[in-house]
Amino acid sequence: MDANATTPVLPEVVEAMRPFWTEAFGNASSIHQQGQRARAAVERARESVAGLLGCRAAEVVFTSGGTESDNLALFGTLAPGDHLITSSMEHSAVMQAAEALAGRGVEVSFLPATPQGVVEPSALEAALRPNTRLVSVMLANNETGVIQPVRELADLTHAAGALFHADAVQAAGKLAIDVKALGCDLLSISGHKMYAPQGVGALFVRRNVRLRPIFFGGNHERGRRPGTENVAGIAGLGKAAELAREWLANGEQQPLAMLRDRLEQGILAQVEEAGVNGSGVARVANTSNLFFDHVEAEALVIALDLKGLAVSGGSACQSGSTEPSHVLTAMGLSVARARASLRISLSRLTTGDEVDCALALVPAAVARLRELSPTWRKTAAVHA
Repeated sequence: MDANATTPVLPEVVEAMRPFWTEAFGNASSIHQQGQRARAAVERARESVAGLLGCRAAEVVFTSGGTESDNLALFGTLAPGDHLITSSMEHSAVMQAAEALAGRGVEVSFLPATPQGVVEPSALEAALRPNTRLVSVMLANNETGVIQPVRELADLTHAAGALFHADAVQAAGKLAIDVKALGCDLLSISGHKMYAPQGVGALFVRRNVRLRPIFFGGNHERGRRPGTENVAGIAGLGKAAELAREWLANGEQQPLAMLRDRLEQGILAQVEEAGVNGSGVARVANTSNLFFDHVEAEALVIALDLKGLAVSGGSACQSGSTEPSHVLTAMGLSVARARASLRISLSRLTTGDEVDCALALVPAAVARLRELSPTWRKTAAVHA
């Protein structure tokens, strides 16, 4: 139950990739038949990803994943003297890129969050400047699943003459995405969050948006992203995009949200001094972030892992950090509560029986850890 960290590669995706590891291994830039077969696979995948995002195929740039897509969006559009606005809850791929750009002469502003984990349009409106070049706000948060009002934010951005980028890594395949309806100029996705392999992603770049490459070599991807194409990975991403469109069209996100809600409600019915971070606002169907006071999330993750349940204390990219989640502290949580928060993220393959298993394991693990907590023993003594 850690699908926001990564998803399994679906069997149909593996089959789509298989030929390009063996008999159809050509370089997509070669003009002979092997190369042109690879090129055709890349372009088919480009059409499939464009279909998922509601854009033209020529507006899709293949990358190595979400981190590169985010970095390319920021470094490819900003120059010294420009102003970047982003939120205080972004993934480290945006946060650390923003910090690096600040060291290169780009002015950076971080928008605050509400207690529910939402960026309010009024905060963006107040932060806009004449030299604002880019606003970057994620569509769905990787830790809480909270969905941001991207269309309103994009409209304000465009009214100020700036570009809008959305990190949609945790939204792609979970929400229906139409870049025109959202008003995005740039949008990032990652294959391994949507049942394609690790090491492949894409960046939507609206036509007429000039994008400087961030590294150099051949003239691949219309000169925007050099390097020999990962044909097998790209083919897998294309197939995953097709499967995601079918899944969304069939309304499958609703049963997944019902599983998530059953899990949340079942845990909260059994565990006191617990709650949901980001409750009361729109979230993607699979994600739940719960706090358990008087428990260290890291210890809870380990305890559950020993029982066969894989969950997370936050973003996998921040695993091992001694600092509390910057997402949760930006929402106003205390350091203690942020460190007591657990992310459970279901996949399309999660079953009701697995939810029942988690409903038995999580409350029991919390109870055992609380028995060892001095703050919990003090609370229990007061109640007694």
